[in-house]
Amino acid sequence: MMEAKVQRAISTDGTELAGRVIGQGPPLVLVHGAIGDGEFAWDELLPHLTDRFTCYLPSTRGRGLSADHPDHSLPRLQEDVIAFVESIGAPVNLMGWSGGGPFVLGAAARSDAVDAVAVWESGASADALGPDGQACLGQLAAAIEQVAFAARDGRLIDAVHAFLAGICNDAEVAALHGTDFHERWSAGVPELLSFFQQLMASEGPGPDHPEVLARVTVPVLLLTGEETLLGAAFDDASQHIARHVTDPHVREVPGVGHFAPVVAPEAVAHELIAFFEGALQPA
Repeated sequence: MMEAKVQRAISTDGTELAGRVIGQGPPLVLVHGAIGDGEFAWDELLPHLTDRFTCYLPSTRGRGLSADHPDHSLPRLQEDVIAFVESIGAPVNLMGWSGGGPFVLGAAARSDAVDAVAVWESGASADALGPDGQACLGQLAAAIEQVAFAARDGRLIDAVHAFLAGICNDAEVAALHGTDFHERWSAGVPELLSFFQQLMASEGPGPDHPEVLARVTVPVLLLTGEETLLGAAFDDASQHIARHVTDPHVREVPGVGHFAPVVAPEAVAHELIAFFEGALQPA
């Protein structure tokens, strides 16, 4: 991670959230997914954004520079995102990846501090998915079982391999082979497993519930990769979100998969720049 100042915020239960701030231009808050944190999830994407945006890189509780707390429930993680966004003191662009997607949408539904939202392959509740999408969730659940099995033995790098095998296409797996990716991301395995445990235990309407999404009135960019391994699930999620937010923009990015922010960052940055800079223009 390059040198940067640090933005700090206090969540509703007193937990301190923190993230580095890099770049120049309008504020863009980047929210990591189920694995990773703000300290490294965006390393490959940042060089394509920081000459146009001031990028804020928060970590949810227990990750990165943020403090920990026993309560890692999904509502608390969403409150972390809202608190961080509102601490900036100016309207922000907001982007979430995968498991971070519902949290940024929930933040846009509850906070006036969000100007526009983009999500890269947002997660969604099972009842928002069709049969093929739900089958993809079953494949992901099987991969998470393998992640947990490796983690119990202390084999965290093997656990990362198991996670990637369940969510990445062959080209992405090959692109990451021989790099330091698996070692760098291995420390996030316990938080990944905790996230999925909380997801399975969650009750009541989540941030992708139609009534919540209906309160998202800012422009929303819904990005998916053409070559995503679990494409049916992410496509279903995008279509579900698009049906309920006020101003959806749905885009499939050719030739890339779920880990495009790491292995094909130029393609993701191109979409984000075009969308956010367009959203800043007067109607």
